Amino acid sequence: MATWVVKLDNGPQRVNHAAVAIKNRIFSFGGFCCRENYTSFRPIEIHILNALTLRWGYMQTHHMQVPEVPFQRYGHSVVAYKKKAYLWGGRNDINACNVLYIFDVKELAWEQPTTSGLAPLPRDGHAAAVVDNYMYIFGGYIEELQMYSQELYRINLETMHWEFVITQGQIPSCRDFLTLTTIGNNIYVFGGRGDKNGSVDTRNEVYCNQISYLDTVKMEWITPQTKGNIPIGRRSHSAFVFEDHLYIFGGYNSQNNTHYNDLHCYIPNTKEWLKIKTYGIPGPCPRRRQCACTIGSSVYLFGGTSPDTNFTDISNILELELKDHVDLYVLDLSPSLKTLSILSVIKHKLDYSILPQEIQFDIKILTRPSRRGHTYS
Repeated sequence: MATWVVKLDNGPQRVNHAAVAIKNRIFSFGGFCCRENYTSFRPIEIHILNALTLRWGYMQTHHMQVPEVPFQRYGHSVVAYKKKAYLWGGRNDINACNVLYIFDVKELAWEQPTTSGLAPLPRDGHAAAVVDNYMYIFGGYIEELQMYSQELYRINLETMHWEFVITQGQIPSCRDFLTLTTIGNNIYVFGGRGDKNGSVDTRNEVYCNQISYLDTVKMEWITPQTKGNIPIGRRSHSAFVFEDHLYIFGGYNSQNNTHYNDLHCYIPNTKEWLKIKTYGIPGPCPRRRQCACTIGSSVYLFGGTSPDTNFTDISNILELELKDHVDLYVLDLSPSLKTLSILSVIKHKLDYSILPQEIQFDIKILTRPSRRGHTYS
């Protein structure tokens, strides 16, 4: 029973950022918000969420120097491997990047490793996933060529060697702002923005809703025949895994100019899509370019952008002003009886002063106003 259990404001206002969960903390890197300048090469912003206290911290970066650390960017990817975060790609308003960076979450320090082999060209809007000791990169928009990609690369995170991956089967079409999600030895591709003319951007956008996966043992692409309530094609959505099921949330489709806040689940064993009804507090508004990270059965979803319903431009009713979000939501995909009971206490505004201290603490965490936590330097 998927249940929204938390909604807090006053977090980082970020769009098109990238984040990973390592132990009980979520590390959010970069992104942008409207009306900011992204033509300078300043150090990337890092926000850190303590998942136990639901408080955001901020890492001071003014003392850091580019290019020893990544410049502030959007459209990049981040994965976790052996308790470190690996950041690749992305761009600011001037340049895209193809340098790999490693962030040590214990030391709060950056490293730029020496790599070998054939690295992908600079790009943004790609996606990344980890299987064993490899980070895979697929898709994206290649700045230098001005085209969408369907290339697959991987880097061995032990030897730091890049290689272009030759695969069998039908490769998913050229696209950006897709998601890659690992289940076992398979990497699932869903969504993204493509073009009717293939790799060339002619402003004739298409949105595929077929799910495909790469069998990394056979290096073969497979597109299963699916059934059920298949979600509409979209880009800039979130994808996450719980108990070997793949979940898709939100996103945007420009063909019908629609943002989404629906939740779908794909079950690989039965090749079936389900539309998931959620419970608890009201969930996020329709949005795109948010982040979602899982810790246990909880999904931490934050940021993104949506149409500003308080703004209308009568000269072009299809182009709405966008509002960038500062909220944090927590979705529990398998809530305990304790969690459901706490939600009932909160919903009905019951007196909880006689409850055990542990329960009182949990209620306060879920209800007290959000504020910034520790500042890291």
